[in-house]
This record gives sequence, C-alpha cells and structure tokens, in this order.
Amino acid sequence: MVEIKTGAALEAMREAGRVVAKALAAARAAAAVGVRLSELDEAARAVLAESGARSPFLGYQPSFAPVPFPAVICASVNDAVAHGIPGAYRLCDGDLVSIDCGAELGGWTGDAAISFTVGTPRPADLELIAVTQQALDAGIAAATTGHRIGDISHAISTVARKAACGMPADFGGHGIGRQMHEDPHVPNHGRPGRGFPLRRGLTLAIEPMLMAGGRNDYYTDPDGWTLRTTDGSRAAHIEHTIAVTGDGPRILTLP
Repeated sequence: MVEIKTGAALEAMREAGRVVAKALAAARAAAAVGVRLSELDEAARAVLAESGARSPFLGYQPSFAPVPFPAVICASVNDAVAHGIPGAYRLCDGDLVSIDCGAELGGWTGDAAISFTVGTPRPADLELIAVTQQALDAGIAAATTGHRIGDISHAISTVARKAACGMPADFGGHGIGRQMHEDPHVPNHGRPGRGFPLRRGLTLAIEPMLMAGGRNDYYTDPDGWTLRTTDGSRAAHIEHTIAVTGDGPRILTLP
C-alpha cells in the first residue's frame, strides 16, 4: 500500500529530515584518522537524543538479517557497499566512508546517506563519490509527476553505467513516511516509463550504491549485515528522502 502524504505530513517529514542531516553532519565531523566507527555512531546518537528523535535503524531486523541492527548509523568503509556495523575499527588515512542514518520524529521518518574520504583522498575515490552524487541528482530530477519509478531507476543506472560502475541488484531505494521502508521499491536500474506512477505527495528515499569495479555481485559479511564488493573494489552510497510535488522534487533531508 502506498500512502500519499498531505502538506502537513510533508512538513513533519521535513523536520525529521533536518534531524537526519544534522546527525550525518555530526558523524562526518567526528570522522578522522584513528577514530573508531563506534564514535561516529555516538555522535549521531547524541543528535537524535537532543532532537527528541528515535532511530529507525536501531533494533531493525528485516527478513535477511540474523540479528537486529545494533546502531543508529550504518558505517561502511572502502569495499563495504552498505549496512556496515559501526564497531571498533579505527579509520585510516585514505579510507572511503559511507554513513547512512535515519530519524523518526513525531511519527514521521527521514533517511539519508553520505560518502566522504578521511585524510588524504585517493583521486579515484573522489571520482566515485562524484559519480554517485551525479546518479542521485539524476534520479531526483526524474522524480516528477507524470513519470514512473522506472524513470528514476533508468536515470540512476544511465549515470552509473556510463562511468562503468556496478550496483548491487537486490538493493535500492524505497517509499518512506510513517515507516522507514514503505512501498514502492525504487530499484537503481530499470526501464523508463515502467513501474509505479509518480504522484504529488509520494515520498521516496532514493539511494544509488555504486561499486567502482563495475560488477553487480556482492557478498554479506558473517555479521549478517555488511555488504561487500566481491572484487574488493571501493563503493559509495549517497541518499536523500524526497517528495514529489507539483513544483518538482523536494529534498526533505537537507540541513
């Protein structure tokens, strides 16, 4: 079931989105060589607590996961594509980090992700992050009334394939609102003109995950959560929650 949001609901989601943006900024500000990933999680937790928000990540357990997720952020480093558990790993010079975070505030949810480098960046990593951002921008630009989910998917995959990047086929964006994951699913690859029609008030989390090696396959760590590239290549993940409006797409997870 797809819920179309009213103006009041969109404003409430915008407030949740601001909390997400603030939590991501805090996690990024805490990231430095020698800092544990758990410290990034602590920084995001503090923002959620100060804002009176709840984490939709903490304790979340979808069907594929053997255990509930134990943190408020996903912290994925280098060859980790997504869902990395922030633990004792200490960041190293040149690491590529993706942080995913959500917030539930007043019964409404926001979800976003960022990718960045720590210390001295590798030029290839900066290019991968830039292409991932371009893919997200293209997907958001396609989220207009009269289009369909497939138009978003096609826009993302066109950018990714031109850059010879791979994408994990089983994962993509999703509807969002009262819950973090709602219908419809938003694949990162697809055919234009296909799928669920985009209507005013539809809210979506759009999240390209690009793998530099060009392959689409991945494997899951023994922790049951962390997704990694099979060839060891680097990955980036960038996401925004957006609303389809009569004036074009509105990003709800900006600061």
